[in-house]
Amino acid sequence: MRVHICAVGRLRGGPEGDLVKDYVTRFDRTGRALGLGPLTLTEVEDRKGGGMAAEADLLRRSVPKGAVMCCLDERGKVEPSPAFAKRLAGWRDMGRADVAFVIGGADGIDPSLRSEADHLLSFGAMVWPHMLVRVMLAEQLYRAASILAGSPYHRV
Repeated sequence: MRVHICAVGRLRGGPEGDLVKDYVTRFDRTGRALGLGPLTLTEVEDRKGGGMAAEADLLRRSVPKGAVMCCLDERGKVEPSPAFAKRLAGWRDMGRADVAFVIGGADGIDPSLRSEADHLLSFGAMVWPHMLVRVMLAEQLYRAASILAGSPYHRV
C-alpha cells in the first residue's frame, strides 16, 4: 500500500526537513517487506490567498483516487502507536492501494474536506505547527512499520 502525506505549505531546508527525510527513508526500508510504501510527500500552496476552502481543493487534488483519506485534525481520534499500526495494517489488508494523510495549513482543514475523510487522527488536544506535524507523522509511520515488523524500535 502506497502511503502519501499531502500537506499545505512548503517544507524548506532545515531540521524539520532533515527529520522528515530520515523517517521517510526508514519507513521505506522497513515497510517494503510489509507491503507498505513507498512514502511520498506532496506539498500544495494556495498562492492566491483563497483560505481554507482553496487549500481544501488543492489537497483534494493531491489525494490519489480511491485512497483512504486520513485527516490530521485536533478533533480526531487520539491513538496509541500500536493501535495506529494496527489501523495502517488493516487498511493494507483490506486491499487498499493508497492511504493519504492530509495536513492542513495554519488554520487547519476546511470542514468540507474533513467531512470527506475516512478517518480523523489527532496528535492530542494541543495545536501543533503544521511543519512539525509532518515530522511527527513521518516518525509515527516509521514507528508503525517497526511495530508491524516486530522491531525493538517501539518499546512499551
